[in-house]
Amino acid sequence: MPSQVTLTVNGSTVEVPAGATVAVAVAMAGQACRISTSGEPRGPLCGMGICFECRATINGNAHCRSCQILCEPGMEVETDE
Repeated sequence: MPSQVTLTVNGSTVEVPAGATVAVAVAMAGQACRISTSGEPRGPLCGMGICFECRATINGNAHCRSCQILCEPGMEVETDE
């Protein structure tokens, strides 16, 4: 098993430890997961998939809870930021 996984977040390449969630990759890329209706950047709050604050588009699938999905090589993540 590789010790690092490479994926893209909003077009930027990010390398994260193997076993990290997509929410970790978004944070390491310095991005917010989404923007609230009032314009505030939002990120993971609960870390267990209940709050939906970490939603992102992953490999073309919208509204994925990024705190619940492990990073895979070549994964493409898009946030609202």
